[in-house]
Amino acid sequence: MSTSGATLDLSNCDKEPIRTPGTIQPHGFLLTLSDALDVLQASENVLDLAGCSAESVIGGALDAVIGAPAAQQLAPGLSAQRESRPAYVGTVTATNGRHFDVTAHRWDALLIVEFEPVGRPAPADFRELYPLIGDFLLKVNDTACLESLARSACQHIRAVTGFGRVLVYKFDADGHGHVTAEAKEESYASYMNQHFPASDIPAQARELYALSRIRLIQDANYRPSPLVPPANPRTGRPNDLSLAVLRSVSPFHLQYMRNMTTMASMSVSLMVKGKLWGLVSCHNEDPKPVSFEKRTACEQLAQILALCIESREDAAELQFRLDVRRTMLSVLAELTQNGDFVDNLSRVFPDLLRFARASGAAVVVDERILTHGDTPGREEIQGLVEWLSGHDGGELFHTDRLSAVYAPGTALIRNASGLLAMPISRIHKHYLLWFRPEYVHTIEWAGYPHDKLVQAAAEQEDLPMQLSPRTSFAAWRETIHGISRPWHGGEIELAVEFRSALLGIVLERAEQMAALASELGRSNKELEAFSYSVSHDLRAPLRHIVGFSDLLLESAGSEGMQQRQRFLSNIKESARMSGKLVDDLLSFSQMGRVALHPVAVDMNAMVARCLEKLEPDFSGRQIEWDIAQLPRAWADPAFLEMAVFNLLSNAIKFTARKTPARIRVSGEDLPDETVFHVTDNGVGFDMQYVHKLFGVFQRLHRMEDFEGTGIGLANVRRAVERHHGRAWAKSEAGEGATVSFALPRQPAGA
Repeated sequence: MSTSGATLDLSNCDKEPIRTPGTIQPHGFLLTLSDALDVLQASENVLDLAGCSAESVIGGALDAVIGAPAAQQLAPGLSAQRESRPAYVGTVTATNGRHFDVTAHRWDALLIVEFEPVGRPAPADFRELYPLIGDFLLKVNDTACLESLARSACQHIRAVTGFGRVLVYKFDADGHGHVTAEAKEESYASYMNQHFPASDIPAQARELYALSRIRLIQDANYRPSPLVPPANPRTGRPNDLSLAVLRSVSPFHLQYMRNMTTMASMSVSLMVKGKLWGLVSCHNEDPKPVSFEKRTACEQLAQILALCIESREDAAELQFRLDVRRTMLSVLAELTQNGDFVDNLSRVFPDLLRFARASGAAVVVDERILTHGDTPGREEIQGLVEWLSGHDGGELFHTDRLSAVYAPGTALIRNASGLLAMPISRIHKHYLLWFRPEYVHTIEWAGYPHDKLVQAAAEQEDLPMQLSPRTSFAAWRETIHGISRPWHGGEIELAVEFRSALLGIVLERAEQMAALASELGRSNKELEAFSYSVSHDLRAPLRHIVGFSDLLLESAGSEGMQQRQRFLSNIKESARMSGKLVDDLLSFSQMGRVALHPVAVDMNAMVARCLEKLEPDFSGRQIEWDIAQLPRAWADPAFLEMAVFNLLSNAIKFTARKTPARIRVSGEDLPDETVFHVTDNGVGFDMQYVHKLFGVFQRLHRMEDFEGTGIGLANVRRAVERHHGRAWAKSEAGEGATVSFALPRQPAGA
């Protein structure tokens, strides 16, 4: 590529038509054929290699170029060719006595056929190359280290081809190349561990390497041979020679080779998971032909190496992710413990640093800023959070060069060149931040990477200026400042997963707080009722005690024994009621604090015990008991007995005016719960007041009619709900009532 001006737009290097150069390398000739195998185009050098001019064969049969016997030999293979990748179709001897290896592929609406001269009349023989590939395969099994395996591949490819230097060259995320393995003659300069800037192989060249897996330049001083006619007769456009073995290369690249004192080169693509991972790059100080079978062997070796790279990188990636996930699960386990969420986060700071391989971390929740490790100051963190909240980072924000996107980050380079920021609230400015320090390191380039000089091709001013990518490849060191070690893709993905889990924990805590608030509200209402009822219900028996005591004092000495006994009896009954009320209140209070110890409970035995205790309450009454065969329950026996006792006591109390009284106790096993019913034929109640039935001190009948504290059914509900069960009632005034409760079934294995 050349220009007559002193100023060059170097971006043109990345726009050069490298796929459609219009010329080929002259060490072979190229024909484009129709389906009938008529010649549509020929490279100009067909005259030198086959003895006939390009113009004379256009429109004629293939016979006119290589002779009838050779054309007949190739015809079956050419007609069957449907692939876009070049395939070997045979070795033929042309009319002029020269031997050619022939490859063909379909591309750009043509059959493209390439002829490369060889010194043998026989077909390509791959048998002698198989031992080399077999030996490399043995090394694959014996070598765990990827660098050693790459070095072995370099040695094998050098043995096959005879190139003076063979490199494995890996691309990084920015397109720069890094030499990771090398095999060379002693006289050749070493590029081991050196870097090559991305501009050496522009983006479109890397795309072409991904498409065409091997490229040979036999002589950097070659004179290109143009196609005749220059345009594709099927499309009217320049031929796309992307996959042609003989495709001519950019003059810019040829100059690059000459500056590198490399007269011949071969590059083989290393494709990992469908992407260009790197190259096997071969150099020679003198021109060097490489036959088709040797190129094929090198391509196979490179494919094996690429598979090894993929498997080892996958294994390393998997191990890395497992380690990070293990740390993440450990952190999440700690965060699910009870206590303040932010305090829990601060307790796992060491694990959080290990999770992100960071040197410092911070949690920002409202005005609270908790830090651990080497972090910026509170004001710097607060300013960073303000910037992050206005910067749409989505689920996660990460950078290894904070100062490039956040101006005040220049002052934070020492301990916060890298930042991973995770919002842990969808509403508030709450963040979990990780910081990585500056990673000052030195890169050794193969020559000054920014050297794109224009140098004179000659001393005369009127001669064109030629662009030289590099005038020197001597090692040049560059020290990198202001960046951290990059964030690993696995860290980013797992951090997003970690954020989802954190938000889940935060949401769960919010739901728990909402449930607690709801329970607190209900408790407050109960407390209000409790306070009112205590003041009302406890005051009444105390008034009775005081009143009858006063009467007793006032009538002292004048009353009869019978009146005094009545006064004392009323005082005793009022004191008894006060004591029972206090006992029931104490039981209700303890119900919410005592831990449960559920076991399998024999309900028939429990009902029998309760009736034995209640016998004084119904002695002398006519009660017809119907106790069904009850299923076993899974509950705390003390809690459950208290509930059953209260239900039976209520049934006895509210059937006092019935003769006979009928009370039935029944139960049933359902798929998820065990249900129990206590049914009576007592006074019942109006269902419009059922919502009051289980409330503290809620009575649906006058105390004068049915004595009680109003706490019994409240105790039943609380005992059942402590077991995550439910209680309900059905009734019709004057027709009796059924009070039921359900408990979850016994868990499997309990």
